[in-house]
Amino acid sequence: MSKAFLKESDDDEDDDVADASTEKRRPAGDNHITPAGFRALQQELERLWKVERPRVTDEVAVAAAQGDRSENAEYIYGKKKLREIDRRIRFLTKRLDAVTVVEPSKTQLGKVYFGAWFTIEDEDGVESTYRIVGTDEVDLAQRKISVRSPVAQALLGKREGDSAVVQRPKGATEVTVVKVWYEPAG
Repeated sequence: MSKAFLKESDDDEDDDVADASTEKRRPAGDNHITPAGFRALQQELERLWKVERPRVTDEVAVAAAQGDRSENAEYIYGKKKLREIDRRIRFLTKRLDAVTVVEPSKTQLGKVYFGAWFTIEDEDGVESTYRIVGTDEVDLAQRKISVRSPVAQALLGKREGDSAVVQRPKGATEVTVVKVWYEPAG
């Protein structure tokens, strides 16, 4: 029998339950965020709420005034865009309530912990610089890696001069911490 004729509501309900409890199943540390990351999420929410949503709402109103909405591409696209913006606003609002802003303590200074920038040198003498951040802030182009990444996990608690073995897909490699620093708060 074709899948088109099968009842899918049971599967959909399971997916809804899974989506609703995703936040509860996140591993410890996935709710952590740096102060800069928190500000970035707040700014995105404010931009969506105060700039993007009003602009798209006005576009939808203009398109609706043109008449037949069923064949009006601008209206249909505008409504879709509005739903996407509203979905992102709901996500950001919930996420900002759920995250924990982590400031480095004085006891962490000089050691690799959440929020730290660090430079490492691999076995070939190649230096790389990264920052350990939460899952909402990961940006490889800006060298921001997740606290759950193999590099971060191997280096947590290490000081300048310490070595660690990092497990990579192409095999393990030993790295040495060259420098550790934290951005000033503000």
